[in-house]
Amino acid sequence: MTTFEKLTCVGLMSGTSVDGIDVAVVEITGAPPELAVSVVHFETVPFSDEVRRRIFRLFDPEQATVPELSTMNFLLGHVFADATLLALRNAGISPQDVSFIASHGQTIYHSPVPELIDGHEVTSTLQIGEASVIAEKTGITTISDFRVRDMAAGGQGAPLVPFVDKLLFTSLDVGRIAANIGGIANLTVLPAGGTSDPLGFDTGPGNMIIDGLVQKITGGAQHYDRDGELAAKGRVNEAFLAKWLELPYFAARPPKSTGRELFGAQCVEAWWREGQAAGLSPEDLVRTATEYTARTFADAIKRFVLPEYTVSEMFIGGGGAYNPALMDSIRAHLPGLKIQQQEATGIPGDAKEAVCFAVLGYECYHQRPNNLPSATGAARPVVMGKVVWSQEAGAR
Repeated sequence: MTTFEKLTCVGLMSGTSVDGIDVAVVEITGAPPELAVSVVHFETVPFSDEVRRRIFRLFDPEQATVPELSTMNFLLGHVFADATLLALRNAGISPQDVSFIASHGQTIYHSPVPELIDGHEVTSTLQIGEASVIAEKTGITTISDFRVRDMAAGGQGAPLVPFVDKLLFTSLDVGRIAANIGGIANLTVLPAGGTSDPLGFDTGPGNMIIDGLVQKITGGAQHYDRDGELAAKGRVNEAFLAKWLELPYFAARPPKSTGRELFGAQCVEAWWREGQAAGLSPEDLVRTATEYTARTFADAIKRFVLPEYTVSEMFIGGGGAYNPALMDSIRAHLPGLKIQQQEATGIPGDAKEAVCFAVLGYECYHQRPNNLPSATGAARPVVMGKVVWSQEAGAR
């Protein structure tokens, strides 16, 4: 195999929203900085209600048990493998023609702030979905567990997407922001011409609080605010919003990352409880949560990006890009930027993170560093990912 041989690979992503498994079948050739990526097929395979319920149970330390965690690690390996095989069938591609699967897994816990234990500064992260099960069931070499190597090198293990943003979306002429609004919102600043390292960080909540509130309001009938319909019927309660804008995370300088630990179920419960106490209607609460995402996202750009970088356009992917109420608010707060959906780059917005993990896997497969220390805070570039070779590869 040469560096420039075209490889067919699969990227798997299950994000903080836990909607399902994003499966991207991708062709990649070349080597940085000349990397060519083509999306052959993409689909999202929804989780069953039973699997989704079990995942959310693991998010609650008071409910989750070690046996449940161990079982779910293997169960998700089966589920991820099934999703891969389904997508390959739908794409008309044989598993034998796939060089590798790159699986992010399902994040259960992420703790990037060091804790001093027995003389050691300890950070940790846990993504589950056993790669050995995926490799055995599909017959395809599987790469997983990307974040831990960056954290071992002193980084936060996130965000990882900026490495790929730099390769795929840097413009020779203009400074750009490549953003993704999933459960958490994150962005990468790409200076024109790639003359300096990108800046990448999590800005705060994306859809996580909005989704949680919608599920409460609808009794679980809806998992998200489709087309921003609930938000469009409500009004922002500025007094309620002001308190939540004071969280210390927003003032902290990048590199930084966050997740469900700060903006997950406990945060949603607090919004729900305090919203009811303040007399907010369901529509006003969802509208205020939508503004919370838009405001913190835009404020992060105003505070940490625009004073130091010249940027003129931004591409936004993830589920939030399809919420008109959210996008309208972001545009209102950032009138100086040309803001487009991710599709304008040629990569579908829903597929971006799965494609990114395919690229991270490609670099690991070639034993090349695939983190971006300027985004994660790692001490040095490292090769992220653990490889479980297929039976066929092991026989060679």
